[in-house]
Amino acid sequence: MISAPPRPFWRGRALALVGIVLFAFSLRSAVASLSPLIGHIQDDFSVPAAIAGLIGTVPPVCYAIFGFATPALERRFGLEALATAAMAVVTIGLVARSLAPDAGLLLAGTALMFAAVGTGNILLPPLVRRYFPDRIGVLTTIFTTTMTVATLLPPLVAVPVADAADWRLSLGMWAVFAVVATVPWIGMTLRRRSAERADPTEVLPGVFRRMWRLPLAWAITIGFAVSSTIAYTSFAWLPSILVDISGVTPAQAGVLLSLFAGMGVPASIAVPLLVTRRGATRILFGVAAATGLSGIAGFLLAPAAAPWLWTALLGLAPLLFPMMLVLVGLRSRTHEGAVALSGFVQSVGYGIAAVFPLGVGLLHDATAGWTVPLLVMGGVIACSIPVGVVASRTVTIEEEWSRRHGAW
Repeated sequence: MISAPPRPFWRGRALALVGIVLFAFSLRSAVASLSPLIGHIQDDFSVPAAIAGLIGTVPPVCYAIFGFATPALERRFGLEALATAAMAVVTIGLVARSLAPDAGLLLAGTALMFAAVGTGNILLPPLVRRYFPDRIGVLTTIFTTTMTVATLLPPLVAVPVADAADWRLSLGMWAVFAVVATVPWIGMTLRRRSAERADPTEVLPGVFRRMWRLPLAWAITIGFAVSSTIAYTSFAWLPSILVDISGVTPAQAGVLLSLFAGMGVPASIAVPLLVTRRGATRILFGVAAATGLSGIAGFLLAPAAAPWLWTALLGLAPLLFPMMLVLVGLRSRTHEGAVALSGFVQSVGYGIAAVFPLGVGLLHDATAGWTVPLLVMGGVIACSIPVGVVASRTVTIEEEWSRRHGAW
């Protein structure tokens, strides 16, 4: 689908490559640095359960809200300027919550940071689409792998740094990376504005609204929602499920949760390349559905037999996450289409995912067990099967709109 021949990464776009990598790292390191420190924070001031629950709920809610807002902001300010602003606000949010004197301001700083992260999430696929249209798979591999590493790193160092120094330093030190990530995008913003003065481009209004009427956009969105739902629900409840039905200790449950998260590393490396170079979209949808449903079946039928295997199988279902991100680039032909599709997929997808961690907890309390919640999770995974057929079609949203509704 991409006809432009590949050219070297560094030819005229080295700053964009560095900026995308630093941007991706800062988005995820900011997200993963708080939860390991709640115990240390509570030594200074009380963090009520309601506030802790809200902190856990804030990410997908902010991602959904600002996913809707980002396309309009991008049309107003431009892709590069908005990336610069997002990193600046992430920096402010990180510093603010590291200095918070109470739980309310800790939540406020966290919400501010996640609002910017929500915007940044939307911008990454269009940035790749703009600067690396000839290497969408490779760049998606690079930034999704960077995001995975940045998710795993903060929990490893957060507590040791807090023990050696202070939780405020442990929480605030990630602002340094956000500041560094801002620098390339300042340069790219200035360069882009100079280019646009020389060759102004037309921005089509109302592109985001078209996504609601496109089956392809909905297919990618549901795939993204399935991945996000399984990930957020598992991070919230998998340790409890393992302790209650598989008979493992809380410490072992923590290790198995790390196994669940670690399954995303090989997926983030391999999936974008398999999609772009091998056209393996439909096969990968099948793998995600088969492994996820097998993991659920294992927990339902023989939970204590091989909990590590069931966890690993379930951890492969979110391979849909890097695949949906690469499809945003592949299934859009224009810059406006990429921004609109990314915003639609992530805002609606995260909005759906935000409901399930709470819903699964309520189902567990209502049924006094994990059977019904696990069946619901299995039903969510099964939704990826029909949408995989639609998302696998090699057509862009612009082409689909033209076929159904006239000229793009």
